[in-house]
Amino acid sequence: MTIQLELVPILSLITGIAILIVPRLLSFIVAIYLIVIGIVGIFGL
Repeated sequence: MTIQLELVPILSLITGIAILIVPRLLSFIVAIYLIVIGIVGIFGL
C-alpha cells in the first residue's frame, strides 16, 4: 500500500499547528483554515 502525500497539505498542517502554539484570535482563524485545508488535501475529502 502506497500513500502519496502532497507537500502543500503537509505544510498547511505544520503551519497551522505552529500558529496554534502562539495563540491570537487571527492566528486561530488562520490555523484552523490551514489545518482543514491540509486534512482535505491529504484525505481528498
